[in-house]
Amino acid sequence: MDISLIMELIAVSIFGAVLYTIIGIAPGTDETAVLMPVTLILVLSGMQPISVLAFFISAIVAKKLTDSIPVAIAGIPGGVLSAPMVEHAMVLKNKGMPDVSIRKMASGSVIGTIIAVPLSLILAHLLIPFGDTIAGYSNQIFFGGAVFLALMTKNRWLALISIVPFALLIQGLRHLYWGVGAVPEDTTVFTSFFLGITVGPIILKLLELLNNEIRSNLPRKESNDIVLKKQKKVKGFPNPFKILDKKEAVSSAFASVLGVFTFFMSPAGMTIFLGEVLSSRIKDPIKRATRAISSMDGVTNATYISGILIPLIAIGVPLSPTALGPGMALFNAPPVFTKDHNLHHILSMSDFVIATVIGAVIAISLTYFVTVKYSQQICTFVFKYIPHEALLGVFLALVIMLAYMDAGLINIGGVLLIGLVAGVLHRWGINYGVQFMVLYAAPWIVSNLVL
Repeated sequence: MDISLIMELIAVSIFGAVLYTIIGIAPGTDETAVLMPVTLILVLSGMQPISVLAFFISAIVAKKLTDSIPVAIAGIPGGVLSAPMVEHAMVLKNKGMPDVSIRKMASGSVIGTIIAVPLSLILAHLLIPFGDTIAGYSNQIFFGGAVFLALMTKNRWLALISIVPFALLIQGLRHLYWGVGAVPEDTTVFTSFFLGITVGPIILKLLELLNNEIRSNLPRKESNDIVLKKQKKVKGFPNPFKILDKKEAVSSAFASVLGVFTFFMSPAGMTIFLGEVLSSRIKDPIKRATRAISSMDGVTNATYISGILIPLIAIGVPLSPTALGPGMALFNAPPVFTKDHNLHHILSMSDFVIATVIGAVIAISLTYFVTVKYSQQICTFVFKYIPHEALLGVFLALVIMLAYMDAGLINIGGVLLIGLVAGVLHRWGINYGVQFMVLYAAPWIVSNLVL
């Protein structure tokens, strides 16, 4: 590997860290909705595969480091996986300790990253001999994963019932496109359907605004007032092992290890489960809150990193909710990446190690420092000058554009239909993991229904 490629990896990692440091602070920016489209664009632009991986790892670490800031300061989740931390962060905020909350969560993220990167690479290497066998049962695994994740949701029976109808919708649209000649029969529309699911809640909300009755009942405000308490300044580069006490560091590390080994499970589910289990016996509310948020942030980073690296290195098929969500473009982004030609087939083990380490180190070095030292200034800037709606509008526009590129005008209507159904399902408590698993398993599910 020459020096020019190393410099490129560093450059794209810095770009990913800076971009998602800003995006991560913006409230309500779902991880899949903001990571997947940008990654897809970079893949389709012809960027070198190893550079795309370095960018993605840096983006993951930066996003998970910064999305805790609006939680701590304003009680507003920066992303889906930071939502479970709101209750505990508000305990600290009400005690006048938002700065402590930010530092604890960011430090938990760093520990999660430090543990997840080497452990994921080792576990992936051990699973390589079994990769082809696992991939051979991918359809059954996707279907089983949909059932498993459905059973983990609160509305489990509704989630289970929705699997087959949602598969029929997806596969039905594909057969319609083949029948009318929108795409050749050997082409499977996938990426735009995936993005339709991703922005489903946005599409549903926008269409609801066209309903006079719903729109008239919406709350109206001139402005949304958010009070930010001045924080203490941090001198030098913050040390996560000094910010966390010994028990918090151990809990974060333990939760991160479990997060790596359960890479195939829902990151949100594991975050809530482990965070509550590791803090439930602590009586002091402040200590319980700091233990919970530091452990939760460790789990989120660990599950995201392992959920990408292990399927990429060992299997070549996105057999995790993270791979099926934000990381899908690394597995399947025609015509650049396909099921039989993606990063799994292109990169060597040393390439994976180098790209991952560079991406993670750059993001920690840059974003962790900024998060802990300048979190309030950045959060104030984002809340004042970067509207949430502007970010969502950009990503929705990208989805419409990619829908047209996939199968023309008819696919814009198809993606809106899938988005509308996905948005309703998401509102009913059927999470992205279930829907993405069904998207991948749809051909197998439908083919078994007509036997």
